[in-house]
Amino acid sequence: MISRNLQRSMGLAFVLAIGAPVTASAVTVEVARACDAALAKAFPPKQIGNPAAGSAGTAKERRDYFSKCVTNNGKVDDAPADAPKDAKAKK
Repeated sequence: MISRNLQRSMGLAFVLAIGAPVTASAVTVEVARACDAALAKAFPPKQIGNPAAGSAGTAKERRDYFSKCVTNNGKVDDAPADAPKDAKAKK
């Protein structure tokens, strides 16, 4: 008796899990290309034979940067954190 109820509840849970709507949206090609270009600009790839060239960021920082770019539809704010907000020169 208990095993039959367990089978029914497991079957119902399986059907509900399979029938759940999927709400994930795909990234468009334009957004992916824009974010890839921004990523290459922010974290330049390493060059063979040139130890000075290459990215200073970690893999996690790259993923976070790309995710932020995709979230913002290909637009990222690359302004340095220590840069002044107004462009006027101080006297």
